[in-house]
Amino acid sequence: MAVLLDTATLAPRDRRDVLITTMCEAAGVTRVDVEDDEPVRARVDLWTFGSASILRAESTGFANVRTAKAARSTSGEHIAIGVHESGVARYQVGTTLQMVPAGEILVVDVSQPFTFGWRGFGAAQSLNTWTEDLALPVDLVRRAGPRLRSSPLYGLFSRHVLDITRNADRLSDGPAADMLGAASIELARALIATAVEDVAGTRDIVEQTLIVQIRAYVRQHLRDPDLGPGTIAAALAISPRHLHRVCANAGLRLEQWIITCRLDQAKAELVHPGSRHRSIGTISRRWGFKDQTHFTRRFRVAFGMLPSEWRRT
Repeated sequence: MAVLLDTATLAPRDRRDVLITTMCEAAGVTRVDVEDDEPVRARVDLWTFGSASILRAESTGFANVRTAKAARSTSGEHIAIGVHESGVARYQVGTTLQMVPAGEILVVDVSQPFTFGWRGFGAAQSLNTWTEDLALPVDLVRRAGPRLRSSPLYGLFSRHVLDITRNADRLSDGPAADMLGAASIELARALIATAVEDVAGTRDIVEQTLIVQIRAYVRQHLRDPDLGPGTIAAALAISPRHLHRVCANAGLRLEQWIITCRLDQAKAELVHPGSRHRSIGTISRRWGFKDQTHFTRRFRVAFGMLPSEWRRT
């Protein structure tokens, strides 16, 4: 995590200028107008997940402004898909003004002129990436913006971003950070595509995104002995039947794949120097096997030797 700004660590006279500088750099804007009705309070955090990042900002009132001149000089299409957390934000592109209450999702195309901010104290977080990583035309992204609520993935995306932000310190430092970033971009892609009715292949996009999420969720929860289709479907807010259909269409034998992943992880830990003190039974339980006999049998079928033999070699 990078704490880009915490005004609690600054002298009051410096807070306004530092907030302006931080917002310009973090949000890629030209100008920041800060409300002077009350003392400036703000905190801005940034977490990196491979080619994506999560930015969270809470502050007293402000407005980020990106001018037409700055937009024309941009070197690429940077997209921020935000989930507003508290207060009511204002987002204006040209003459179109959008009010954004808490819980709403907003797509901000930083390559065009806009104004974004709120009055009083507010907070928001956003998933930030490049349009080329979304693999969608920029005009489609812009058309989808006002229609995001029509997507069946609206609630799922909102919960996804909020959950990542709540656990961002741990997740961004973990081995699955890049994978989680890729899954988040895929989910954003599906959200935008399903909000525009005339997109060909929308169903395929949704299913591809779900497969990415299923794989990411399994890898993050391999140690859970109760991991299975029911828990995965519940976590992704889909029915078990839908889960099985998506996996079947992708040629993924879900329960077999879970066992394979667990066996691979257990096999690696058996010979890891840091696990020499752990028994085979302990390691098998650490990777979700409730019964050591079952683990030993599956291990032998998969690798042609017993866990104890593999450990000795």
